[in-house]
Amino acid sequence: MDSITSNTSIIHFNNTCFDALNQHIEAHNFSKIFILVDENTHLHCLPKLLEYLETDKTIEIIEIESGEINKTIDTCVGVWNTLSDLDADKKSVMINIGGGVITDLGGFAACTFKRGMAYINIPTTLLSMVDASVGGKTGVDLGHLKNQIGVISNPDLVLIDTQFLDTLPKNQMRSGLAEMLKHGLITGEGYWNKFQDLSKLSLDDLDNLIYESVIIKRNVVEEDPLEHGLRKTLNFGHTLGHAIESYFLSSPNKTALLHGEAIIIGMILATYISTELVGFPKESRDSIKTLFLSYYDKVIIEESDYPAIIELLKYDKKNNHGNINFVLLEAIGACKMDCLVDNKVIIEAFEFYNK
Repeated sequence: MDSITSNTSIIHFNNTCFDALNQHIEAHNFSKIFILVDENTHLHCLPKLLEYLETDKTIEIIEIESGEINKTIDTCVGVWNTLSDLDADKKSVMINIGGGVITDLGGFAACTFKRGMAYINIPTTLLSMVDASVGGKTGVDLGHLKNQIGVISNPDLVLIDTQFLDTLPKNQMRSGLAEMLKHGLITGEGYWNKFQDLSKLSLDDLDNLIYESVIIKRNVVEEDPLEHGLRKTLNFGHTLGHAIESYFLSSPNKTALLHGEAIIIGMILATYISTELVGFPKESRDSIKTLFLSYYDKVIIEESDYPAIIELLKYDKKNNHGNINFVLLEAIGACKMDCLVDNKVIIEAFEFYNK
């Protein structure tokens, strides 16, 4: 697979990854190399990276705890303190090897430490390969509110090696698949139709779909890097999806959802709202719900949960002037942005999901 250039980053795939990494490290003469991991990637992914890394530079390992609950400014402060204690400087480089929490938080820590040091992302989950590592979004959550603090800053390199997926649990694979399904819905029938029967897909097919997904996101963020227009379409299903994810994360009587699990619910709700407000075909709405619920378990969302979830919508990053802005679908591949939705329609959407 050919490497892809995205803004100031270069994205390498599979066989080219580690040669590109070693060449980059040699060419830039970094003072030190810092590798950010969690307990899972420390065990399963770091050994492979160290096996292929060819350098005589000092290497320091920084480990944080895994999970969205640890994507906080407190964790980031811990990383900054460790960088400072280990004499990192502006000529150091941070290699973030892990899922979206690692790449989001690690990128944010690196691009703000001493006003910016270089960093490289090695995504090891399907979600981070097709979404979190492309487009330069870095940051942390504010309490249970998703991605409220951060900056857009591009890594030097993104290295996508799908062999890392061999150790990924099935629920994490499904979480990443949600973003690929979203890419299909916002892009068009050509990509969307490839997901209608996952049982027929081979590992080579998966590699190709990941590559296509990365290109789809790259094309969007290159046209609109700061999310003033087209890039908002990447948030289809995320307005309610993020609110649901935050609500389940913060509620002691709920089991936390993975990002993709929440976004699947958000997309089902968004297709219902799209039918009601912008004419998305009912047949497409119903077939999407059926397809999604054949891949994902239905989550119990009780009527008593609706008000708290709706209240969380006010924190969505697409909002402006006090308006909660939804991305809706007029057809597969045709998005309408900045749509205002009455709470009555949102409640109807929950009822549609729960049927």
